[in-house]
Amino acid sequence: MNRTTLSLIAGVTALAAVTGLAALTTPDASGANTAKAAAELPVERTSLVCPAPSISDLAETTYTSFTPVTKGTASDGKAELQSAAQEKGEDAGKAGKADKPVLEGKQPGTPVSGDASGADSPALIGTADGKFAPGWTVQETTEVAVGTGRGLQGVNCTAPDTEFWFPGASTAPDRTDYVHLTNPDDAAAVVDIELYGKDGALETTVGEGITVQPHSGEPILLSTLTSEKQDNVTVHVTVRSGRVGASVQALDDKLGGDWLAASADPAGSLVLPGIPKDATSVRLVAFTPGDADADLKVRLASPSGMITPAGNETLHVKAGMTSAVDLGDVMQGEAGSLVLTPTDRSVPVVAAVRVVRGKGDKQETAFIPASRAVGTRATAVDNRAKGTTLSVTAPFGAAEVKVTASAGSEGGAAASKSYTVKAGTTQDVKVPVPSGLKGTYALTVESVSGGPVYASRTLAVTEDGVAGFTVQTLPDDRGMVAVPEADEDLSVLQK
Repeated sequence: MNRTTLSLIAGVTALAAVTGLAALTTPDASGANTAKAAAELPVERTSLVCPAPSISDLAETTYTSFTPVTKGTASDGKAELQSAAQEKGEDAGKAGKADKPVLEGKQPGTPVSGDASGADSPALIGTADGKFAPGWTVQETTEVAVGTGRGLQGVNCTAPDTEFWFPGASTAPDRTDYVHLTNPDDAAAVVDIELYGKDGALETTVGEGITVQPHSGEPILLSTLTSEKQDNVTVHVTVRSGRVGASVQALDDKLGGDWLAASADPAGSLVLPGIPKDATSVRLVAFTPGDADADLKVRLASPSGMITPAGNETLHVKAGMTSAVDLGDVMQGEAGSLVLTPTDRSVPVVAAVRVVRGKGDKQETAFIPASRAVGTRATAVDNRAKGTTLSVTAPFGAAEVKVTASAGSEGGAAASKSYTVKAGTTQDVKVPVPSGLKGTYALTVESVSGGPVYASRTLAVTEDGVAGFTVQTLPDDRGMVAVPEADEDLSVLQK
């Protein structure tokens, strides 16, 4: 068959949303087909993986699942989280003996949650389809009362992928950092882990060709990969075959701990949104994966506009080397977001900040990676009546956003409010709270107009006088995909 004949067969566009992304298959267009304007349609399937939450017997973990209401979805569907071991058992023909899912979605617009205790909680693998797929968001929140990494640890369950960057990890003696790899698929994944310190690549012993078995999670202790002890390390995870979800669990002997999510893809300009206003210490860590050095302007988008941290106006990042700068008490009691832009030519970089709150033996740590913009829509879950802060920044132009608080997991009605964010500023907005709230709720941020918006949510819980906290960024949920229309042209039969 020639290409003209093939154009008759390719009249249907196949839409598949796998790993939270939408993959579009279209025919090789010929002059016989006339493309119409693309339509925005909801994705039909989303996959997420959650790492094993803790090595502490005292850990108390909550999983929260939520899908925002999306027009144009199918009328049916489901969202389920299952243990990785359970998934493996089902694939071996043991479906009849499998336990119920760890967590199941009830209906879009209402979050559901489930709890787990101790150090034996496994990695989870989740799939949502139909009406539950667009924007499906799951968070794992863990409270650890004492010991290394004590405090509040939170991480968004991630879409499986083939490459991840984690600036801000450490192999220092007082840190215990793990790379968690979770394989949701039927075949084994083969993964390489590279570590980069202040002088370049660290010599590793077993970082290449790590096999992650099907439907399983694998925590890799960084100190087993290298004998070098460095405070600031960039972790690069690449997948030779298959795909995995990846997150870094960073646990400190004295400063608590949290999850370090992957940085946004390497780019010339980056935004790290929503540093808490009461941060007592802020450390910026950056890395450039290319062959050229990067010179970056460092600015803070404050509530009143862009300011430059005194003495840290720029950051020089040598190619292949991890650079770090301590910004100290840069927040001065005001919310802010770090904005990194090139001083001259644009060189792709990745970045994250380590944030410390509290003083003395009551300090706690969280991490904020460079984030993608909110885009069309983004969601943060496991918000509570107290201790929730939403930060929104519009670094490059004024913007309007709509924020919706969902119904509560155990009762309450949804509420919405719109906000205008001035150019170059960060605002801690007063979020709407569901009326009659019972349980936890989700916050969904939608871009209405103006420039790109970046956002993060801080969740704070105080236990025994220690202000535990965790920060999650709100990147676009990629719940919608552009699908071009194509018309068949039967006149090709006459040619």
